[in-house]
Amino acid sequence: MFNLLADVFQAGGVVPRTAVLEVHPAQLSRWLDEVWGAGPANIPLPPVPGVPPYLGAPNIIPALDSPPPGNVSLAGPSGISPANPAAFTNLAGPGLVTPPVWHHLSYAYLLENTGVVEIFAEVVRRAAMGETLDIQGNQAVQWLRGTEELFFRDPAAYSITGVTSQLRPEARVVRRNAYWRMFGMDLAHPIGPRGAANGSGQEWKQHTGNGVNTTFREKWAELLRQVWLGYENRNNAVGSNATDDAYLHLLCDSLRDMMNMRRRGGFLAREEFASVTLLSWFELTLSADTPIVVALNAQATSAADRLALIARQVGMNPAPRSRELFELAELVSILLRVVEAGAFGNPALAATLYIPGTALATTMNRIVDLWQSATGERVKDRPVGNVVTAGPAQPLRIPASQPLTVPRLVPRTATGGRS
Repeated sequence: MFNLLADVFQAGGVVPRTAVLEVHPAQLSRWLDEVWGAGPANIPLPPVPGVPPYLGAPNIIPALDSPPPGNVSLAGPSGISPANPAAFTNLAGPGLVTPPVWHHLSYAYLLENTGVVEIFAEVVRRAAMGETLDIQGNQAVQWLRGTEELFFRDPAAYSITGVTSQLRPEARVVRRNAYWRMFGMDLAHPIGPRGAANGSGQEWKQHTGNGVNTTFREKWAELLRQVWLGYENRNNAVGSNATDDAYLHLLCDSLRDMMNMRRRGGFLAREEFASVTLLSWFELTLSADTPIVVALNAQATSAADRLALIARQVGMNPAPRSRELFELAELVSILLRVVEAGAFGNPALAATLYIPGTALATTMNRIVDLWQSATGERVKDRPVGNVVTAGPAQPLRIPASQPLTVPRLVPRTATGGRS
């Protein structure tokens, strides 16, 4: 979500896109309500032109929005100025060039699997509770305040991102519940000790009933496998060709139906919005050597490396394949959005997933590479019956970056703190 606002800042040409991190959290909270009220853009594909099919119900935006005149929260306008993050214009915040299409829930799921939320939660906790981290600089302190206000306290009254309550008090569990229902997959790491009192176990899965897409990963992996099969056989003019465009079409339809089933009546719309908002904040934070990254002495050339350096300073480790997960997040989000919109409604359209020469085919090829490397699932190997046979001698993982071996000055750790 904040990536959209960052693009507006960048387009203004006055401040960098990461200046979004310096805007007052109250303004950012109100801007999120403005974005929700404006509604997402329709993806110009069947089945229902003019209605974003990924919302589950065409009227869910106005149903949950503030009363007319709309597009601003009950607390007033956000007043954000793309030319000055410290300003308040007393007007609605910067409109987007076109109505937004915010990221799919898969974006939040993949990014959260890096461990970024728990790592930054520990950074904020340490900074608030003592001096085990030597954080200097006004902008870094602004980031700490904004992060805690926006994501680690009760949300502003009636905010669209307010998906916690006395009935579901732990935001971590709310997100896991949404991931589980949509994808039938949990995060790879535990919730953490601070969530133990509010459902860090698995009991929250008992309340989902049959509303879980338990076969999502199986069908997703099969889709990637079939796309790769089509790519391998794309130039076969003579001999057998195992590519089956009709099967690709059926897989896309199956994934679309599963996701749309979970969205019936507009369910998970707010949860998706809130989850994407949280993870986009942390992705933007790690997208460059932002003030908090510099304050933590974690300058690097990629988001994954910055996260690893920050994690090291609070005694934690990110996911081993974080680099792939950071890149996968946006690519998978784009793909699943168009799948939900019915972009591959016949075999000929499904074939565009692997036919070279298009941005879509390039994206799919990259997704296959990254997914196999991130998960260890050999989606490039060809199935024979019910057995996946060993494929060509291609490495399972994509080449890793150079290990971070340069010594870092670690902020001082007080007695009893974790180094």
